[in-house]
Amino acid sequence: MLINLHAHQLTLGMFNQSDKWGPFWKDGTLRVGPWILGTKKQSPPLEAFYEQVMAPGPRIAAMDKAGVDKLVVSLPSHMGLYHAEPEFNTRYARVVNEDLARYCASNPERLYFWAHAPLQDPPAAAKEIERAVTQLGAKGLGMGAANFGGREVHDRAFYPVWEKLCELGVPIFVHGYNQSVTWGDKANDDPFDTTSIVGMLYDEARYFWYMVNGGVLDDFPDLRVYITHAGGYVPYQLGRFRETNITMAPDSRNKRHVDEYRDNFFFDPLAHSPHIRRAIVAEIGVDHLLYGDNFGGADSIDFDLTDGIGLSNADREKIRSGNARKLLRL
Repeated sequence: MLINLHAHQLTLGMFNQSDKWGPFWKDGTLRVGPWILGTKKQSPPLEAFYEQVMAPGPRIAAMDKAGVDKLVVSLPSHMGLYHAEPEFNTRYARVVNEDLARYCASNPERLYFWAHAPLQDPPAAAKEIERAVTQLGAKGLGMGAANFGGREVHDRAFYPVWEKLCELGVPIFVHGYNQSVTWGDKANDDPFDTTSIVGMLYDEARYFWYMVNGGVLDDFPDLRVYITHAGGYVPYQLGRFRETNITMAPDSRNKRHVDEYRDNFFFDPLAHSPHIRRAIVAEIGVDHLLYGDNFGGADSIDFDLTDGIGLSNADREKIRSGNARKLLRL
């Protein structure tokens, strides 16, 4: 069985919710406020794009072709709107979660979703997470990796969010949130989409660093976090993180060694090179790897992430489905 935890989903109801922020579909691409998604692939009008690619029928057909048994979808990170007015994103999160719940209800044995929350307002986010999980069936929280209304994840203002997630026993899916979306009039002054293609990986590594150094996991030891894109560059620099947490970062608040927080984290082997995937497995270990490949996205793949890297059948199945079943209680 293959459970894929990383796939972004558009619905028609997610669009045109605000005259200022949209989100809009313009000239075959996404626009959020003044920011426009760079693309070399022109898409048809939104309704046609949805019916051809994103609707449940073609989505399930694509899953069948790729051998994906279950898919966990989320709002595209560009549309997080953490820099928008809190009141708007609170309303928008309700719309997104209700739309994703209806979408997944079309095939409840195969489709699941990560909830969206207005993280620039942590108390409102905690309320929406509870509603999404207990009433709509969300499997956890999907969130960006940095800059939530000017706050970072080590800020104690987020404690209501962490407390609610631990109370509900659901994990977090962390996906980089390209910062150029928040740049206002300069939102499109981002050569080569660097804040997305490079910046997301940096933000994902920073998320790990902030959660450890900020003492969050000391106060919430049951919190479980899945960071996609192979954890940004976390697996490649864990040794540096271990040593510099001891020798530098004098304002760090963690009470334990960096290695002692590894049980709080899950990653995926989303790297295109088999040599890198082997290294990720060796460094992280199969018990903390999940399968996620940005299914159908810009950097998606046409091969199985667990193939050709020397895994036993038992270890391969842990990554492909076993670990996800336990984490998401499927």
